[in-house]
Amino acid sequence: MPTLEDIRTRLEAVNQAHLLAFIDTLDASPKEQLLAQIEAAEPETFPSLVETYVKNKPLADLPAGVEPAPYYALAGDWDRAAARNAGEDLLRAGKVACFTVAGGQGSRLGYDGPKGCYPATPLSHKPLFQVFAESIRKASSLFGKPIPWAIMPSDLNHDATVAFFAQHKHFGLDPADVIFFPQGSMPAFDRSTGNVLLAAKDALALTPDGHGGSIRALHRSGTLDALRARGIEHLSYFQVDNATVKPVDPVFLGLHVAAADSSGEMSSKIVAKTDAAEKVGLFCNIDGRTAVVEYSDMPVERQQETNPDGSLKFNGGSIAIHAMSLDFLSRVATNPDYALPFHRADKKVPYCEPTSGEIVQPAEPNAVKLEMFVFDALPLAKRSIVLETDRVEEFAPIKNAEGNDSPATSTALQTERAARWLEARGVSIPRSSDSTPACTIEISPLTATDPAHLEGIDLPEEIEAGSEVLL
Repeated sequence: MPTLEDIRTRLEAVNQAHLLAFIDTLDASPKEQLLAQIEAAEPETFPSLVETYVKNKPLADLPAGVEPAPYYALAGDWDRAAARNAGEDLLRAGKVACFTVAGGQGSRLGYDGPKGCYPATPLSHKPLFQVFAESIRKASSLFGKPIPWAIMPSDLNHDATVAFFAQHKHFGLDPADVIFFPQGSMPAFDRSTGNVLLAAKDALALTPDGHGGSIRALHRSGTLDALRARGIEHLSYFQVDNATVKPVDPVFLGLHVAAADSSGEMSSKIVAKTDAAEKVGLFCNIDGRTAVVEYSDMPVERQQETNPDGSLKFNGGSIAIHAMSLDFLSRVATNPDYALPFHRADKKVPYCEPTSGEIVQPAEPNAVKLEMFVFDALPLAKRSIVLETDRVEEFAPIKNAEGNDSPATSTALQTERAARWLEARGVSIPRSSDSTPACTIEISPLTATDPAHLEGIDLPEEIEAGSEVLL
């Protein structure tokens, strides 16, 4: 634990001594908390952060020659069976763990709690965490190896998430296979002065450092080392709000490790955009490297470009699904040459005024928050491959209370996927005039995470209109 004198000297050197304005009024415990927060925030980095991100706004430097990233097309002529075999071999060898970024709260859904606790399925209303857990249990059963699951909550919901798993007996998983570790944070900076803000007399104003911060959090928490000690070589990465994600996908994992054009460091999935205006990151080729360009950084006219057949040219939308090797993650987390950039966001952040000690609730954005994006690691990989998947099969996010990416749209997609799977097994599905299923269907991940898993299961010959079917 650093001494007060040491921290004071370091803060004075970077013109941030105001953070100790109330130190002499604090009892021992809050004093230690504040000093520990300052130490963890690495004061020596403040000047460069202020110069780069507060006094200036880094602009996206988009090269003129940017092109769409090549990808393995959903209906492309490539050896899917070979990829599946390679992925299954990896799973049977116990070399894969899952990793979920789960720092979000359900506030936009009107739900008071971690987003992963939100009831997501159409009929049984299983929480998102349970859906993922059952998918992992199914894969562990199929491949005969436990699949560890690393979960990164935020400071805001860490305790609630851990308690939720304990309450539900880890949804049938061995608690030793479920690893929780905290998301990192960054101090908020005053937008005018560059001063780090205090949240209270004994606390910095800290905000989550983004899903890109998950890489250094994996390292700092010791999770990478713990997984490596278990023989894990690759992580299957996904975010907590996607109800139909495949936590374990042998085809994707097989391409990641065995495709001739992959370095096996970091790979990604895409879906075809619904239209040019859809607000998703775009997979691009920049100077021979795969990268994701935020839709806000891509000129509208470029987003609207089409191919000779009229199809959208920049059509690969990011859905935040990746496969990453532990060696690559370790390099990104520890080698300064691989450090991810920060992204600036101007926000309203309540703060403790360092002269009066009063808490100020700003009416306008007053602070700069810094976060990292995990996809910024893609260009650091030697060769990164991209796999196209079907939106119905693997992308039914729950983000908003209404409209796009809402519980209603996710439920519809989950039912459509289940209907397709049953139709593939010869079950007659009633459909409305707009071709959507005229029924509600839910298939438990313990029953099937792939249409092939329905083989040998006693299925109905047909489903009646308006009925609810849970398999």
